[in-house]
Amino acid sequence: MSRPAAQTLRSLAIEALREPDLDEKRRLTRLAGERWAERTLGLSSPTDPTLPSRPGRPAKPDLVSPRSVPRRSVHTVEGRVAMIHALAHIELNAIDLALDIVARFCGQPVPRSFFDGWMMVATDEARHFGLLSDRLAGLGSHYGALPAHDGLWQAVEVTAHDLAARLAVVPLILEARGLDVTPSLLSKLNEVGDPETAAILEVIYNDEKRHVAVGAKWFRFLCARQRIDPARRFQELVRECFRGEVKAPFNDRARAEAGLTPTFYRSLSPLSQ
Repeated sequence: MSRPAAQTLRSLAIEALREPDLDEKRRLTRLAGERWAERTLGLSSPTDPTLPSRPGRPAKPDLVSPRSVPRRSVHTVEGRVAMIHALAHIELNAIDLALDIVARFCGQPVPRSFFDGWMMVATDEARHFGLLSDRLAGLGSHYGALPAHDGLWQAVEVTAHDLAARLAVVPLILEARGLDVTPSLLSKLNEVGDPETAAILEVIYNDEKRHVAVGAKWFRFLCARQRIDPARRFQELVRECFRGEVKAPFNDRARAEAGLTPTFYRSLSPLSQ
């Protein structure tokens, strides 16, 4: 049975955010992105559904503490399955993080191109999750077969009050971390003879540069509007809202290509103090 068409970007983003069936979540995300790009959706309406406190999820995987997540190693099939499962979990959260930015902050005085960027991110993340899910199936597994942790969604809760804080923590900390760790992981996967997984990570890595660039662009936009220094404001927000460590080593070149220069993050790393 088909769903009635949502009339606003916010309502369709919330519908996708709430959806527990992951194939349907991906479909709704793509639909929202396509209809927004075609300009057949309004932005929001007073009749939009309520934004959920948590995204829709299937019964599995079990959510556990980070210490209880299976060890990830590229040197065995079981280790690579655990690694791919962890990456799929990250990408699933990334779909919902992008949808939440769209739905939660649609009342902000920002250009429509802000939502163009974040719907591009959401549809990219949906594609990434599909690629990783297919790879798990190729290795005899599936998403939900292993436990996962809930740390990424905590970023929503601590930045729900402030768009600048959300941009600082999600794309400019969490997603930028992928730029740091992926190149060495690609090398290891090629060394152990897994070009299929390496090819997927290559796609994700290149897309992540664009995602960090979207975050950097709009973070700088908000700071320029308030006439404040973006690097200094970034550091203030990270210290206030981010519970983890900003870990070196950094992929300075990839970060700079995305608009995130060392003046933003170097002083936040324990190794730089």
